Amino acid sequence: MNGFRLTYDKLALLLMVCAAAHGATTSTTLTVKGSGTLSFTTESATVTGPATLTGIGSGTFSATVSLTSVNATTGNVSVPFTITLSGGTLTGTLLVPLATLEGGSTTSATGSATITSGTGSYSGATGSFPALTGSGSLDTTTFAITFTFTGAGSITTGGTPAPPTPTITTVASNADYATTIAQGSLFVVKGANLSPTGFIQLSYPLLPTSSNGVTVTFTPAAGGSGTSAYLVYLLNQPSVNQLAAVLPSTLATGKYNVTVTNNGAVSAPFAVTVVPSRFGMFTRSGDGTGLAIAQNFISASQQDYNSFTTGVLSTGYTISPAKPGQTLIAWGTGMGPVTGGDNGPSPGFNFAANGVNVQVIVGGMSITPAYAGRAPGFSGEDQINFTLPSNVPTGCTVTFQVSVNGVMSVPTFIAIAPTNSATACVSPLFTTAQLQNFDQGGTYTTGGFTLEQISETVPSVGAVRIDLASGAFTQYTGFQLGAISPLATLVLNPTGACVVNPLSGSSSNPLTTGTGTNLDAGAVTLNGPSGSNISNLALTETSNVYTATIGEEGLPAGIPGVGNGTIVAGTYSLSAAGGKDVAKFSASLTLGTPLTITGGLPLVVTRSAGLTLNWTGGNATDLVEIVGLAGTYSGGPNSTLTGADFFCTTTAGAGTFTVPASILSQLPAVTAAQIAANTASGLLEVLSTVSPTAGNGLFTATLTAGGSVNSTFSALLGAGSTPAYQ
Repeated sequence: MNGFRLTYDKLALLLMVCAAAHGATTSTTLTVKGSGTLSFTTESATVTGPATLTGIGSGTFSATVSLTSVNATTGNVSVPFTITLSGGTLTGTLLVPLATLEGGSTTSATGSATITSGTGSYSGATGSFPALTGSGSLDTTTFAITFTFTGAGSITTGGTPAPPTPTITTVASNADYATTIAQGSLFVVKGANLSPTGFIQLSYPLLPTSSNGVTVTFTPAAGGSGTSAYLVYLLNQPSVNQLAAVLPSTLATGKYNVTVTNNGAVSAPFAVTVVPSRFGMFTRSGDGTGLAIAQNFISASQQDYNSFTTGVLSTGYTISPAKPGQTLIAWGTGMGPVTGGDNGPSPGFNFAANGVNVQVIVGGMSITPAYAGRAPGFSGEDQINFTLPSNVPTGCTVTFQVSVNGVMSVPTFIAIAPTNSATACVSPLFTTAQLQNFDQGGTYTTGGFTLEQISETVPSVGAVRIDLASGAFTQYTGFQLGAISPLATLVLNPTGACVVNPLSGSSSNPLTTGTGTNLDAGAVTLNGPSGSNISNLALTETSNVYTATIGEEGLPAGIPGVGNGTIVAGTYSLSAAGGKDVAKFSASLTLGTPLTITGGLPLVVTRSAGLTLNWTGGNATDLVEIVGLAGTYSGGPNSTLTGADFFCTTTAGAGTFTVPASILSQLPAVTAAQIAANTASGLLEVLSTVSPTAGNGLFTATLTAGGSVNSTFSALLGAGSTPAYQ
């Protein structure tokens, strides 16, 4: 045993020594040619020309010749030089007899050269050329210097240059890119120099902690030994360098420094927080928002991917919208840790049956899943099996979220057809053909301009009313139909439904979500009816978003620079001169009287009791949206808001609506004292708008690149309050 150990240790030491011996000696012949002009005042010249090292490469030669740097004993001129090759540079000194440079004719001579250092592939190089034969000359009329030398020698390179240092820019969930990482979940690391070029997929039976010289290590921020994650793939292409891995379930929660090692080079630490669970859903757009990756159970041999229409994708996968009463399978990661390891196929673990409270929320309806846990046969991936109620809200953008122990996932949506025999979901804005295009990853452009008038009673101020106009043309992917403006949400969401959205992040505009590319429509102006005092009002353009403050009433000192317009019943017209993306257009809208809330809006909302609102006025077909929000601020009232909001839709003709306690209970409690102290926010609004029709709220704008945009010009009129939620 001891003899074997001794032999093993010697072998290991030998391997270590061999691994450190990167240098290599190459026999080569150096040939350099230089020419330049001697300065009469400095007695020096910069000479340049070609250089060749046989077996190594060709490049350029640059040197400084000074007739004052002569060795009195040998009579040689010391000429420092640099040879530039494709892999780096070599620097050294050439010794040339002075006789070759001071005569008027070409003189043959013998010189020598030494290599003292290098860069790039030649970092640390040394070399010697003891006998270089050649010739040189100095033209005494023009002071032109030329010389050529060649001879055999050798170069010892410094070895392979050190690998580039990896750089981490992001560590996030592999589903919704949240920056907290759950135990046992899939996550990604983005940056540069993280892995070798190309795509390397790791596979079972066991995922490795190291592959191709790459490891991802979590080290406690407070100090201690690191833990390596299980690698899923390595991706390094011109546009992206990304690693995917599974975080071990056994890693304790807390703050960590993440590092990536690539071929021996280690990145700077990147701070992350590990939490017990934080569920995120996989989506078709790949960013954790939009259309969820969910499968509609058809039979044991067929599970369609949830989409807007029924058909087959170019990849061969079958698709369809969900149906009321159908069972669905949703996919995500971050539900929590499991026992038995995370580097191999999971046998499955049902969190919902082991003390974890998991609820699926579809269109505001809470559903208890049949299974919610680790997906059998996968590592780090979770699946949720649930059945839609027969009375589930239907549509193309029915909000879909998952709550794990009260923590809501980022909102996504699924498509639900109105009946079991329908082959597509129903959208008030898009035809079946358009929905089919969305299923294939197509894009669409929407245009929307809104007049907004909100009346509110502000403590210590009284009744306040502000009139606004805003709008934009925005291009979205088909899988981001939920990432739209509040007006479009009002139109697209099915009436009679309520949805809840968690809020965590910037509080600058918590009622809108999603991103898109805004288009240039040129100058936009607004005109109103008699009594509105709105005439050729120019909307201000910022990043192709158009806004204007029409007027205000009730504020003690008013708002400087704001006009005295107001939104009244009558016809409004919108016109644009046309811009780079959108051609000239016009639109009109006729408004009736706004709603009157019976008894006004409450100053306190009891979440457990539900909220019934009654109103009069408006046209029977007008759309009504009830909006509520509750949350607390961190870092000041205008920094980060954490809480939730809800949206409910109905029609004005109903005259009443009750926000269920199941919706209100998902909002946090906030008190009037917190709101007054600007440490929390509470909001309740009831807004109505004309149901748009052609020529009255609906218009078509032409795109300069081709095609047209079905657009809306509408109004949100109503009342608001800042209630406490208890």
